[in-house]
Amino acid sequence: MEKITKEQYEFALARIEELLPLVSDETPANDRNAVELTMMSSVVIDYEKEHYPIGKPTVAELIETSLAENEMTQKQLAILIGVSPSRINDYVSGRAEPTLKIARQLCHALHISPAAMLSY
Repeated sequence: MEKITKEQYEFALARIEELLPLVSDETPANDRNAVELTMMSSVVIDYEKEHYPIGKPTVAELIETSLAENEMTQKQLAILIGVSPSRINDYVSGRAEPTLKIARQLCHALHISPAAMLSY
């Protein structure tokens, strides 16, 4: 497949904006507008994967983000999993990596997928 140019990407973005009001959940999959919307979306996705890749968060970023999402402080998490608050700070700052046992507890306490935590 040829590389998608910036002009093609921008055209696809504009066309998606035009097609979105014409396609709903009830629109048949073989409707011309639905088919074109799918094709234009593929162009945008392919271009963005190449030019705007999103990297995986670090363990530290994962913990920090999950703390915020769960409206929990580092101290509360420390008490919950039985480690010192300074140890949690080490994980959040990236100075230390949790052991497998602690990683499992972090996943449970912060509702993090084990696959996300262990992919590092």
